[in-house]
Amino acid sequence: MNFLIVGSGGREHSIVQKLAGHQHTVHAAPGNDGMEEAKRVDIPETDFESLARYAEEENIDWTIIGPEAPLSAGIVDVFREKGQKVFGPDQSAAVIEGSKHFAKQLMNKHGIPTAAYGAFTDVDEAHRYIREQGAPIVVKADGLAAGKGVIIAETVREAEEAVRSMLEDEEFGEAGREVVVEEYLEGKEFSLMAFVEGDRVYPMLPARDHKKAFDGDEGPNTGGMGAFSPVPGVTDAKVQEAVGQILQPAADAMVEEGRPFQGILYAGLIETADGMKVIEFNARFGDPETQVVLPLLENDLARVITDVTAGKDPSLEWKNSCSVGVVLASAGYPGAYEKGKELPGHGCEGSHFTYAGVTREGETFRGGGGRVLMAGATGADLKEARQAVQKALEPFDASDCFYYRKDIAEHI
Repeated sequence: MNFLIVGSGGREHSIVQKLAGHQHTVHAAPGNDGMEEAKRVDIPETDFESLARYAEEENIDWTIIGPEAPLSAGIVDVFREKGQKVFGPDQSAAVIEGSKHFAKQLMNKHGIPTAAYGAFTDVDEAHRYIREQGAPIVVKADGLAAGKGVIIAETVREAEEAVRSMLEDEEFGEAGREVVVEEYLEGKEFSLMAFVEGDRVYPMLPARDHKKAFDGDEGPNTGGMGAFSPVPGVTDAKVQEAVGQILQPAADAMVEEGRPFQGILYAGLIETADGMKVIEFNARFGDPETQVVLPLLENDLARVITDVTAGKDPSLEWKNSCSVGVVLASAGYPGAYEKGKELPGHGCEGSHFTYAGVTREGETFRGGGGRVLMAGATGADLKEARQAVQKALEPFDASDCFYYRKDIAEHI
């Protein structure tokens, strides 16, 4: 089959690798210099009309949308209006990620367990709520903020400053015009993605990602510094519980609300003393979870998408292995960082790389983004996979230009 993947990060490269591994032809728009398996297309992910026209001209069988921003802006609607087959939620359904306030209202209305919250556009009202609730407490920008619009405040003052930075200082622009202030939940987190078509839900393997920049879960939040799958302790029974109590009700609720969901529904979940609860919903493949889940999928992704959208059970099959991925980031990320720094030779047998923020000159790769690449490996257990990843990243140990966490999948 002929696929067009929209996006340029590690998640999109993982999708490219999965499809190319089953001998499909893959185009990537705009892609990145590390996507050697795909034909690069010089069209930005924001140019919906040109992307849809390219899909028509190249006889693309399916377009898969990677990032959240195009989904929230209505790229799927444009493709469907032009009769192009596209996998992802339309604009009305992508709001489950595009507005945290909408998602919280949906969950409260339909009895899906989540943290108590308040939503505010007024600084004083938000501050009053925070003082009533106390700390720790979580402050979130309502809209899309590239995974960085979440502040876990340890003190009331820190929470108040977070509100002010969003509502008054416009730190996250339009995404922070409204804030959601949530109860802080304690427990172990995991992510569960599912292929969804209306009220049909087909879960993948659970994964756990690490958002903090540094070892020991220290430092600022990032878009994700590594992940692993499956998750010890998250049994098949717990996955089915998550589907029955959260993913299936969410899919049913979206149908009931007149916003039927098609694509990948991602649930960020936490196991608390009061049971499993939703931290967030995303409307697409997670990054970096995709990079550790897809390598474990036995099925041809093209067949899965074809079956799911036709209302058929894709009969997902998984390797009896474990997968670990660790992100290499530019020094300074998620703050300011330098671009153009040369990557030393990297890689080894038993590992693979998905590229994100890179540029290439001949055989030389250079850092071009905050998250540069992910080293991944599969093994009989997490320890074996983790050791292979660490070996692949050893060339960066002496570098002042890049860094990575060395404890991903170590303390489960």
